Amino acid sequence: MARFLRPLLRGTTYTRVLHLWVPMLITSVWIFVSPSTPYAPALALIPVALIPAVRIGEGVQAQLLLTPGQQDPSISVAPSTTWRDRGRTLVWLEARMALGWVTTCACVWLPIIAFEFIEVARGRVPDDIPILREAAPNGWYALLAPLPLIALYAALVGLGELATLLARQLLGPSRAERLAALEERTEQLLERTRIARELHDSIGHALTVAVVQAGAARAAGDPEFTERALGAIEETGRAALEDLERVLGVLRETERPVSSRPTLVDADRLLESARASGAKVDAEVTGPLEAVPGPVSREGYRILQESLTNVLRHAGSVPVRVRIRVADNTLDLEIRNPLTAAIPGPGRGSGLRGIRERAALLGGRAYTGPDEGDWQVHAELPLG
Repeated sequence: MARFLRPLLRGTTYTRVLHLWVPMLITSVWIFVSPSTPYAPALALIPVALIPAVRIGEGVQAQLLLTPGQQDPSISVAPSTTWRDRGRTLVWLEARMALGWVTTCACVWLPIIAFEFIEVARGRVPDDIPILREAAPNGWYALLAPLPLIALYAALVGLGELATLLARQLLGPSRAERLAALEERTEQLLERTRIARELHDSIGHALTVAVVQAGAARAAGDPEFTERALGAIEETGRAALEDLERVLGVLRETERPVSSRPTLVDADRLLESARASGAKVDAEVTGPLEAVPGPVSREGYRILQESLTNVLRHAGSVPVRVRIRVADNTLDLEIRNPLTAAIPGPGRGSGLRGIRERAALLGGRAYTGPDEGDWQVHAELPLG
């Protein structure tokens, strides 16, 4: 019994009834104006449904009154963009008006019938209700009075559920809207992947430099070298904190531009950090780095950062040759170091995959693996 009466305690039941009553306000006014043409409002809905913005209004009303308190993704709040959308909107408007008529009749006549049952039980037979005109006054009619009220209750709950079901079917997202939502979701996932890669590159580089510097300082036992190592650790840590704050800012502010990310113009910071960690870096830059487009320059910086991190992590303090060349509408990056047994084989490690993925996303290519006794990272990124 409690389950049967539960809809009475839900506000959704009453907002749905209100939603079905709204079209009847205009219809009721029209009947007073022209009682001979009660069908005119239904005909007027045909040109109305062709207006793209009508679908927005119907979607907003459906979400507010049929599914209050929740953003139902199965009910679209977008204008009609195709004739199919307009056709579905028209069917919805006509169905809403029909359900409104049924709801209004139920709300008016079922309580009246319940009242008249009581009147018949009291000895007065009504003349305006056909089914009771021939009824003989009898006290047993009082027992029938709750039946119209129960029918009213069931009708209001059922019509509200039916209206919600039709709204989800007829006002639901179109194929184009579902495709747009899927593309947006894909972009969000790609952005999360990019942020995870950013953290891996930046924080991983900083931790690698800090570990190598600390180990070298402990082994050297030289106060002057230890001082330099601590300075390098501090500088690298500060840079990592800046990168971490920037990435967290991107997470907090989805519209924040990525222009604050480091580019190849800041490559000296990476090279000096690697040198301070004991690596003998021979760098050569050819061509104007300032002319490299922002996205390409930022991804190039990350490729260089990940490459130097892998050198320090797997090979230690070894000679490293860095070549950065901007020419022929291409950014060419080459990082080489002597091959050691600790270097991972080609294709393994998230860092190596990240390098190849970055290059592929920009329409370029990257090779990571052994080459003539060296470990080589060679990336070619198109500038346009």
